[in-house]
Amino acid sequence: MHNTTAMLIELGAIILALGLLGRLAGRVGFSPIPLYLLAGLAFGHGGILPLRASEDFVATGAEIGVILLLLLLGLEYSASELVTSLKTQYPSGAVDFVLNAVPGAVAALLLGWGPVAAVALAGVTWISSSGVIAKVLGDLRRLGNRETPIVLGVLVIEDLAMALYLPILTALLAGVSLAGGTLTLLISLSTVGAVLYVALRHGGLVSRAVSSDSAELLLLVVLGLTLLIAGIAQELQVSAAVGAFLVGIALSGEVAEGAGNLLTPLRDLFAAVFFVFFGLSTDPAAIPPVLVPALLLAVVTALTKIATGWYAASRAGIRGAGRWRAGGTLVARGEFSIVIAGLAVGTEPRIGPLATAYVLILVVVGPLTARYTEPLVGRLTRRSAAAEKAGHAEADPAPATA
Repeated sequence: MHNTTAMLIELGAIILALGLLGRLAGRVGFSPIPLYLLAGLAFGHGGILPLRASEDFVATGAEIGVILLLLLLGLEYSASELVTSLKTQYPSGAVDFVLNAVPGAVAALLLGWGPVAAVALAGVTWISSSGVIAKVLGDLRRLGNRETPIVLGVLVIEDLAMALYLPILTALLAGVSLAGGTLTLLISLSTVGAVLYVALRHGGLVSRAVSSDSAELLLLVVLGLTLLIAGIAQELQVSAAVGAFLVGIALSGEVAEGAGNLLTPLRDLFAAVFFVFFGLSTDPAAIPPVLVPALLLAVVTALTKIATGWYAASRAGIRGAGRWRAGGTLVARGEFSIVIAGLAVGTEPRIGPLATAYVLILVVVGPLTARYTEPLVGRLTRRSAAAEKAGHAEADPAPATA
């Protein structure tokens, strides 16, 4: 069979399968990410039917998927929202980093993977899934709850931190020297600062320069600009994803809304391709040996995320039930954990299977903790209070009547 023909057949089968899996996930009420990963495992190296002809195309689509994920994420925030969240939520962001990044780093070191892999796995366990959490909040009709802005504030801090974390990780993975790594970090800090300044002071000017009454021209300009900036950022070892994120932040108002509406279907398509590609590049036989560490890490970091949400909500003066709801909502990991692992597999291939198993567990468990953490804690608290009351009654019997 001609190579182009085989590629078209494989690519068509992949996209059709993604659509069917996404429909199945929607009916069940879960994120489609686990199904996309499983599909990649089934048809990748070591799977039941490896795909060969479309592998290079899917790899390129996966790169575009990461860029569009970060672009759309940036479009959701204005520069003023990022600055406000940074000012008000930085203590919660610091607690989030310590409680959730440290377990990943410690696990990598205990497994003997070295310091670079420790930095990568720290990111995998640190970053919650904004996409999964946003969907869960909508499904549970909690968008108007008092704790929801706190949850979103923590996610904003994580997303902004990615603009600093990804360049550091990229430099470490490339084996850059200390001087080179410092230069990369300075470039990243300067770029983030400059973009925030321009977006705050001249955001309207930037948006007007990009704006167009034609949806076609707006799509071409925004997408072309994003790919160009992402490529330049990659050349500077700042990370293509960070470049795309900064483009999203720089756009605001109607332009950001219009570009978001136009690019969302493309984002969904290429992001699904990215998850499939990550599964394709992971050998299913490598997952069972890391299943126990992944499960232990999932349990530990589920608890630490609950503690993070509880702390963040308590700082805002939210009472018990809202604190537990905030904590349970933050548990899900997903797209960005896979993005980080995808960057790291070239240096430490064992991160891929562990990250796949870890995300598969928490992307399924996350919606459950969001729904049931607060009722479960409330039930246990009531039982404890009833048992304590019964104990006091036995210790202090009522006086006998004459």
